[in-house]
Amino acid sequence: MRVISLNVNGIRAAERKGFFNWMQAQNADIICLQETKAQISQLSSDPFCPKNYNCFYHDADKKGYSGVALYCRNKPDKVINGIGWSDIDAEGRFIEAQFGDLSVISLYLPSGSSGEERQAFKFDFMNRFMPYLQSCALTNRHYIICGDWNIAHKEIDLKNWRGNKKNSGFLPEERAWLDTLFVNDSWVDAFRLINQEAEQYTWWSNRGQAWAKNVGWRIDYQIISAGLIDKVLATSIYKDERFSDHAPLTVDYAFEINTP
Repeated sequence: MRVISLNVNGIRAAERKGFFNWMQAQNADIICLQETKAQISQLSSDPFCPKNYNCFYHDADKKGYSGVALYCRNKPDKVINGIGWSDIDAEGRFIEAQFGDLSVISLYLPSGSSGEERQAFKFDFMNRFMPYLQSCALTNRHYIICGDWNIAHKEIDLKNWRGNKKNSGFLPEERAWLDTLFVNDSWVDAFRLINQEAEQYTWWSNRGQAWAKNVGWRIDYQIISAGLIDKVLATSIYKDERFSDHAPLTVDYAFEINTP
């Protein structure tokens, strides 16, 4: 099973940059997108509901803002639009597809980089989300939570870690939150199961030639529940083309979706 995650930073802009042509060549079973920045009414079925995929969008109320999507080769048993929290769901940050005992979620965790108010909103979401995740871990379901988590976990996960200790995305409280999430392997960063190398980034600022100099952050994850730890086969970050300020993250799993 191949799963791809990408913050497209505007799905229409990503389409113009060739994302859908690349995507169709990847033989992916599930594609999770974040920050679509469009209402579904603004998107034509071609190319925004790709051939051979079941397509689901959860838009923000505000036009041109946030939004998540899921493309699934197999038809899900159930799709859940939103997490059930009105403030988060109004921003289109969560969509879940269920296939038997597997849940795949496209998540766009809030950013706090624009100021104190949004950082407080981010912390509030994190405080609510941790018990949600802990309760999920106690079930018999398998989970793959794909998306832009807007947190670099360790020093290896961003180029200029020394200069970013007081910046949103690398705050001690944010990093400790991920430490708590990963304790006792109840949840696991699928990428780091395979790749322990430095300079494996998924996002680059549009300032200061960050992309050209590979001054990046690894803030996009596929975070998996414990039952999938031994199912991760391979992972990659695609950088040969640039569809967004983020790069696509692909993970292959030894797991078969059991749906009709």
